[in-house]
Amino acid sequence: MGASSDPNTEVSDEQQKRSEIYTYEAPWNIYAMNWSVRQDKKYRLAIASLLEQYQNRVEIVQLDDSTGEIRSDPNLSFDHPYPPTKAMFIPDKECQKADLLATSSDFLRVWRISDDNQRVELKSLLNGNRNSEYCGPLTSFDWNEAEPKRIGTSSIDTTCTIWDIEREAVDTQLIAHDKEVYDIAWGGVGVFASVSADGSVRVFDLRDKEHSTIIYESSEPDIPLVRLGWNKQDPRYMATIIMDSAKVVVLDIRFPTLPVVELQRHQASVNAIAWAPHSSCHICTAGDDMQALIWDLSSMGQPAEGGLDPILAYTAGAEIEQLQWSSSQPDWVAIAFSTKLQILRV
Repeated sequence: MGASSDPNTEVSDEQQKRSEIYTYEAPWNIYAMNWSVRQDKKYRLAIASLLEQYQNRVEIVQLDDSTGEIRSDPNLSFDHPYPPTKAMFIPDKECQKADLLATSSDFLRVWRISDDNQRVELKSLLNGNRNSEYCGPLTSFDWNEAEPKRIGTSSIDTTCTIWDIEREAVDTQLIAHDKEVYDIAWGGVGVFASVSADGSVRVFDLRDKEHSTIIYESSEPDIPLVRLGWNKQDPRYMATIIMDSAKVVVLDIRFPTLPVVELQRHQASVNAIAWAPHSSCHICTAGDDMQALIWDLSSMGQPAEGGLDPILAYTAGAEIEQLQWSSSQPDWVAIAFSTKLQILRV
């Protein structure tokens, strides 16, 4: 991130031309944000507004590598009801499927970006509550990489819902926790985990829907767990964030209840975590202390004297709300704080 590089080392012209940080200023505070994974859409992201009103906005922005400018495409900006709690592009690197973007707020919506890149249309509006047209707001969702027709959503009504977005139908809906479910993450084709206001991380296998495994419970009862990240390279590991806490808990699902390591170098609440897409032992964390920290967990098993230190630190201009590591360009991380989107070379 250039945070600790030696100023006296010589830099080639080519490197000098290429910035390590690109910034985009949105017309509103950003919350939801995600990288496109398509090979033909490098440096493309979706960002969404956090406005305390019904009408919100989603923009699709792209870095022009030659000019170093991140630009919003006005044809691909659209209104959105309520602020999206999450936005995510279809995990389709090979560009085999339609170019889709999903968002969660009151419902799960799937948007289609037209083949000529000129407009965005609402493809599906998915309501998981069978009993009425109202449903508990969706806190988050995750798109299944191994089976992109599947999206899992988490809701404040204690449920997780698995959608088949091709049939626009619910595959499975289960009561996942005793309280609001705040996040969900896939760990494979039929396995997902969720975290909740009840303070637990639970793992579900769709082949046995009656049972779930509690992997971790917060040390004081009912302290909510708000975010969950499943290691992209090694499904034995996941990380979770405790509400209003400056530490990140890393878990090994083979040894439930005991964290394998706790990352404790943030000075204020952690808001976001992202595992490296290309390495099983790197994770990035970001929070209210305006810091994005990258950690090397390769020594995870051995206790480090005084705890683990990050290998890289970047300071933003305000509290970092959102963090995403690009799976198609693994040396780039995106963060969002206040009205700014920044992409950083790591």
